[in-house]
Amino acid sequence: MDRFVYIAAGGASAAMMRQAVTANNLANATNTAFKQDFASFVNREVEGPGFRSSSHTELQGQGTDLKQGTIISTGNDLDVAINGDGWIAVQAKDGTEGYTRAGDLKITATGQLVTGAGLAVKGNGGSIVIPQAEKVEIGADGTVSIRPLGESAANMAVVDRIKLVKPPEDQLVKGLDGLMRIKDGSPAVVDASIGLIAGSLESSNVNPVNEMVRMIEMARHFEMQMQMMKTAEQLDASSNQLLKLGG
Repeated sequence: MDRFVYIAAGGASAAMMRQAVTANNLANATNTAFKQDFASFVNREVEGPGFRSSSHTELQGQGTDLKQGTIISTGNDLDVAINGDGWIAVQAKDGTEGYTRAGDLKITATGQLVTGAGLAVKGNGGSIVIPQAEKVEIGADGTVSIRPLGESAANMAVVDRIKLVKPPEDQLVKGLDGLMRIKDGSPAVVDASIGLIAGSLESSNVNPVNEMVRMIEMARHFEMQMQMMKTAEQLDASSNQLLKLGG
């Protein structure tokens, strides 16, 4: 069988992988601060005898586009958006430290400050717990303050400070849970230069129109590769017929 059938199969596999990545991006296009993923491929020359005119597709790597989304004002006291670069430290479901830009925060019945996904927000000494209060405010530096029950507006008390970090982008990798982590597993250090915008949220950086166009392109590319495989089958059948006639 001509080896171009394997080349076509590799191309079809790459198209399916890119479709899966694109579908995931589209599914999360409305999620707060979601960062779109991408898969990059490279052409490799097919080794072996014959003319060096064939190449196959090989996965070069998968990554995440960390470009900032649009900042949208919500007016909610517990909504925060990161102003520029940086991440909010949270405790992942497996107990490890992860990083997110999703600032749709809320307070549970037990007083724990969590993200919209239910992940505990980390502070100076662990997860942030907020006592019952008349009002909760989050400052631009991540400081969480409350007005205790029965106190006047002038009596604000600092509870904790959200852990804000800014590790180098080339050290970050996205986990299957959608959180960013440092590649070597070490925790990031606090960066006091990071600022928050209260009463706002960051949208995802997914462009749905671009992703839909990419999905259509990949569907057509997959169909083309499948047609090449069918052509290879027809050529093999013709070659076998000619061999029979020659015999």
